[in-house]
Order: sequence, then C-alpha cells, then structure tokens
Amino acid sequence: MKFDTNKMVKIAVLSALAVVLMLILRFPIIPSAAYLEYDPADIPVLIGGFMYGPVAGLIITLIVSFIQAVTVSAASGWIGFAMHVIATGTLVIVSSLIYKKIHNFKGAIIALIAGSIAMTLVMIPSNLYFGPKFGVPIEAVKAGLTVAVIPFNLLKSCINSVITMLLYKPLSRVLKGLGSERRLQAKTKN
Repeated sequence: MKFDTNKMVKIAVLSALAVVLMLILRFPIIPSAAYLEYDPADIPVLIGGFMYGPVAGLIITLIVSFIQAVTVSAASGWIGFAMHVIATGTLVIVSSLIYKKIHNFKGAIIALIAGSIAMTLVMIPSNLYFGPKFGVPIEAVKAGLTVAVIPFNLLKSCINSVITMLLYKPLSRVLKGLGSERRLQAKTKN
C-alpha cells in the first residue's frame, strides 16, 4: 500500500475520530461483566480499512489501542493493549480483505459478518490465554466465555458493523472529496 500525504492525513483523521469516540462513549453492555465496555471506536477503524485496505485499518487499530492503553484502560496495561489489537485487528483485517475482493454492498455485508465472527472466535483463545495473566482463574475464564466474552464480542462487532454500513458511503465520499478538491485546485493553478 502506497502512503501519500493525503492518505496519511485521512488515516490520522480517522484515528483521531476513533480516539474521541472511545473516550466519550463507553459503557458496559453485559451486566454480569461490567469490565467489558462497548465503544464505537471500531467504526472509523473499519471505514479506514474499507477505504485504504487492511494495513491502514491495522495502523488505525494500533494508534487507538495504544492511546486507550495509556488512558481509559491504563489498569489493564500491555494485556489490554494486546487484547484490543487482537480483537479489532481481526475484525478490520478480515473485513477489509474481503471487501477489497468483493467491492460492493453485498461484499461489505459479507465482509462485516465474517469479520464479526472472526473477532468473536479469536477472542475465545485470547481470553483463555490472557485471562489468567490478569489473575483470573482459568475456570472462571472458561465459565465467562458463553455468558460474557462471546455475547460481548458479537454485540460489539455487530453494532459497529451496522453503524459502519450506514456511515461508510457518506463518510468515504467526504474524505475522498477532501483530497480531490486540493488536487483540482493545484491543477488549475498550473
């Protein structure tokens, strides 16, 4: 993937938007697991992945995960950072790779469904591995998979996928239009 200044600026804008969303809108969606908080930060990440591919989506994921790890999730340290990168990274990489191959509305739906399923599935072994590192007994982690981890990841990824479907085209037109106006102005000056 070629990164020109225009793309880097748009990736930075999407990263900033994701950080703002993560900071201002977060709440638990599974009452028995209040530590699992929903936030809409994956929406700009997915839009970036759809617009510029999986590498851009992963870059946005790393930026947002790092900022989250040193701010609102500082107590979870490097483990929280790793889990966020694994979860969102899986969602955006799977979704954007499929959307890159099937670049239409149907492809976007297939991509987001596959990404949501992949994220949910990859978080099962991730929780089994990282949960005990948090000091949670493995039996408690196993017991929490079906009542907290799986439902949370399905809900979060599905909510963010639906919102992404609603916002992708209008937002991508705005972002694509920003760069084309400058290029047009530069061409008319020459």
